[in-house]
Amino acid sequence: MDLVIQGGALPTFLLDRALAATGATNAQPCPPQVVRLAGATRTAEFDDEIAPLLYNERLDWAFVESGRQLSDFGLIAFDMDSTLITIECIDELADFAGRKAEVAAVTEAAMRGEIDYRESLRRRLALLAGLDARVLARVFGERLLLSPGARELLQAVQQAGLRTAILSGGFTYFTERLRIELGFDFATSNELEIAGGKLTGRVVGDIVDASAKAHHLARLRDELGLRREQVIAVGDGANDLLMMAEAGLSVAYRAKPATRAKASVALNFSGLDGILGLFPPLSAPSPGTD
Repeated sequence: MDLVIQGGALPTFLLDRALAATGATNAQPCPPQVVRLAGATRTAEFDDEIAPLLYNERLDWAFVESGRQLSDFGLIAFDMDSTLITIECIDELADFAGRKAEVAAVTEAAMRGEIDYRESLRRRLALLAGLDARVLARVFGERLLLSPGARELLQAVQQAGLRTAILSGGFTYFTERLRIELGFDFATSNELEIAGGKLTGRVVGDIVDASAKAHHLARLRDELGLRREQVIAVGDGANDLLMMAEAGLSVAYRAKPATRAKASVALNFSGLDGILGLFPPLSAPSPGTD
């Protein structure tokens, strides 16, 4: 395995301790701000002593398979809200209705896994009933921002030949625009019901929840003829865990603790382009395996 540490300058004392704790054979700087420790073994000493120090330095770390390239994968799937983009769209819609605090509290509880997603969505949508549908355009135009590193990551994965998907419990108004703007291959989410120019507080058809996201990922994987280990899934909340379990590489992006604990990799400080740091540059020699 390789240990990848990224997100900033790695203090020399921490590099030395990481080398000793993991038995890594050497450290390879991979600019910008990525250090790869080849031939590393994850140990209790690393988890108990080194990992907390790296967190305090606001550095991300991950143990990854030696020599694995981005082009070895065939599909990458993203959650949308608070993952691909920086906002929760439903919270911003609620702001226009004067109900943001109420809706955001339910959103947070759902992301922590304290409320069933379907129930949480029903509660939140009910608070938006009667909202002018024109605010959808305002949220997209005025408040929606891509997460740091998203464009760089998408450009790299598309150049490497991966197919791309947005699998979201959010809303088609936003996922479809992002799909077109960013060149995603697939997108699925919930369709808001609109009548008389206003939100009804319901969705059209069945709710896209955690199980549906996992189903769509497995379906895409199978349609593309890929193995599980050729799939990357990126999310931040409890609603993403089933989807992430369908992927060989699951990435918790600035995620809740329960999601971080079950992911292959956690990016707490890096942008989404931190996923690129997990793989050696194509021009670099492949490190030896353990």
